[in-house]
Amino acid sequence: MSKARGKRYDEKPKLNIKKVLATLIAIAVFVMFIISLKNLLTTTEIKGEVASPTTYFTVFENNKWGVVDNNGSTILETNQDEMIVIPDKNKDLFICTYDVNYETGEHKTRILNEKGKEILTNYELVEAIENYDNNNIWYEKEILKYKKDGKWGLINFAGKEIVPAEYDKIYAMPGIEKSIIVEKDGLLGLVNNSLGEVIIEAGYAEISSLGNTYENGYIVKNKDNSFFGVITTDKKQILECKYDKIYNVASNEMYVVTEGGKDKIINKSGEDVLTSGFSEVVSIDGEYIVIKNNDKYGVIDTSGNSQIPCEYDYLSVSFDKTYIAKKGDKFGLVKIGNETVLDFKYSDMAYRKVANFIEADGENFKTDIIDKDLKIVLSEVIISEINTEKGYIRIRVNDDYKYYNFQFEEKKAQEVMPSHTLFLIKENGKYGYENKNGERIVDCIYDDATEQNDYGYSAVKQGGVWGSLKSDGSICLKPSVNLDNNLYIDFIEQWHIDENTNINIYTK
Repeated sequence: MSKARGKRYDEKPKLNIKKVLATLIAIAVFVMFIISLKNLLTTTEIKGEVASPTTYFTVFENNKWGVVDNNGSTILETNQDEMIVIPDKNKDLFICTYDVNYETGEHKTRILNEKGKEILTNYELVEAIENYDNNNIWYEKEILKYKKDGKWGLINFAGKEIVPAEYDKIYAMPGIEKSIIVEKDGLLGLVNNSLGEVIIEAGYAEISSLGNTYENGYIVKNKDNSFFGVITTDKKQILECKYDKIYNVASNEMYVVTEGGKDKIINKSGEDVLTSGFSEVVSIDGEYIVIKNNDKYGVIDTSGNSQIPCEYDYLSVSFDKTYIAKKGDKFGLVKIGNETVLDFKYSDMAYRKVANFIEADGENFKTDIIDKDLKIVLSEVIISEINTEKGYIRIRVNDDYKYYNFQFEEKKAQEVMPSHTLFLIKENGKYGYENKNGERIVDCIYDDATEQNDYGYSAVKQGGVWGSLKSDGSICLKPSVNLDNNLYIDFIEQWHIDENTNINIYTK
């Protein structure tokens, strides 16, 4: 299937009113009681359904685009030439692009709801605000940009104006949430997309994030394109625009700058903290600073004292006063004072900040999990999923799966996914499913299978091809689809996720 055109460019007798009102209230209370009782007695297991809010997905079939919901119901027929953009998958707002001039980039849009009715019609053009990082493409959820009289502004999903149409361009700061760049007369400003508030007026030559999130503020370059400063998310100018350069090193208390041709570390008041002892600052973590000298990494404190000598090929902070370190082609852990607390035997290491553990890769794709006490709590496992939203790790052990919470307590799948109705089991090398009571629902007849997804669908493989099951275990799509090119297998009814998973579309 070709997606060449799928450019991303959602008079009766009087009544006794008091008696009537009293009767109505009594009836209403009774009805509410019955509904509440029914909800208590009716579980998702009895229904055989997974309870989830209505969710919408862009689908692609026969070189055309459409929309389905999480029940697999068609919302918009697959008859659009251009990809349909859904800025928020839980909102029925779908942006359809048409009349595209591929030479000039000019195009039109219409915005449809779930009934196919056109909405937000008072504008020349309405578009989602696309953002991206190295792995994913997403859209800003709270707001849209609109065009009026040749200028751009911002509206919310209900069509309420958030920022008037007075800008030449509006776009997201790449990889940074809640940070919308606005451009006027060649100068840049910034809007917080969750508040619709102008944080930085359009008066700067450049704006970039300080670190990997918006919380630490923004580096700005004055309109003369000569000097840099720092503005925080609450509109305060922490550093005036007088520095030759400000480095993208995140810290709430200190900044790495170049002034008068010399690199140094300063505090919020612009006072010098360190002016020597490093050729490059890599990161700042409280009083400790990872530096780089002669292509080797080390750590100094804010007084300039060496805490870990510059003898490592890589260093990054993990737990308190503990660093992932690399020597040659092997990784280990060192602490302040240059104490090796885990031998250099791993091919790679990564600190999972949300879960607060280290993932250390060894030989044959086996991984050790190391907790904050520097203990190996899971040894030589294959990690298949780290779910920070639900707080669990899924590991593969001899073609079977086990689940652990972030305290590394082993859990049943039913405990970490309580809203699901089917749970994967394996018997004699084949896969099937049981319910939360341990009752066999689907016999172990499949060569491969996935856990049920949040919408109630399970993917099953038989004879080299894939199909899907409904939330009650019945066949939704008989195994018939070759997904050898897919790194990730997922189904919504009979639609499977496209092999290009970073744009999250489904196809047949």
